[in-house]
Amino acid sequence: MKKFWAFFFCFWPAVAVYACWIAPSRGWWFPSEPMTTVGHQIDGLFYLILIITTVTFIATQIAMGYVLWKGAIKRPGEKAFFSHGSHKLEIIWTVVPAFILVFISVTQLEVLANIRVKSRFPEETNEGPIAEVTARQFEWRMRYPKPGTKLMTEPQPGDLYYVNELHVPAQKAVQINLRTQDVQHAFFSPELRVKQDAVPGLVIPMWFEVEKAGSYSLVCAELCGWGHYKMKARIVAESEASLKSYLESLEAEQNEDGVAEGESGASEE
Repeated sequence: MKKFWAFFFCFWPAVAVYACWIAPSRGWWFPSEPMTTVGHQIDGLFYLILIITTVTFIATQIAMGYVLWKGAIKRPGEKAFFSHGSHKLEIIWTVVPAFILVFISVTQLEVLANIRVKSRFPEETNEGPIAEVTARQFEWRMRYPKPGTKLMTEPQPGDLYYVNELHVPAQKAVQINLRTQDVQHAFFSPELRVKQDAVPGLVIPMWFEVEKAGSYSLVCAELCGWGHYKMKARIVAESEASLKSYLESLEAEQNEDGVAEGESGASEE
């Protein structure tokens, strides 16, 4: 029976490693290739941490399997080895994890700075934000500047509004302002590898560059209330000409007064 339990506890880690091994070919992986320039760097950090944790997991499972098997084959009456501990081992398993954590921290500093530090934003974003995204329970509200003007921090007459659909130019670094109207939310697009908390009272600038035109999901990654699960939107990346046309049509729709051309003059007569 002891051998059964030794096999049992060694079998499932082996299944876990095998499942992870075949995951990419079966589509049990990321939702897509990274669709932003910074997404490739994010994936690089992810794989670095994955390799470290995989090696650690396999090593600890082999050690556990060895101990279980040694106990299972021990002959009746044979005394177990007893140890008061090892200072050398304690130093090793304290220093080595500390070194790994410092290594990961130092490795990710450059990527984090490129994402978070405004002075490191691409030059293209110096033109200012192209839109403001306001999160609220339980939707995303987009505010664009009137075509031909720049977006101001506070709403201006002529600003354009839409809900749950953010349009941005493809293959161009863009900046948006992120804020929340109520509780804390998180702007998260899995395909773009973009994630930023929206904090009450703050206007947070963020940037990304979508490499390919298309429609990408936008969800809230912060538990924000009973409707958190349905706080979904989409990011539409398109050519600058298509974006201009979209904003013009949005402006026309927003300023529509319901009176057809020529009707006002006819009524006055």
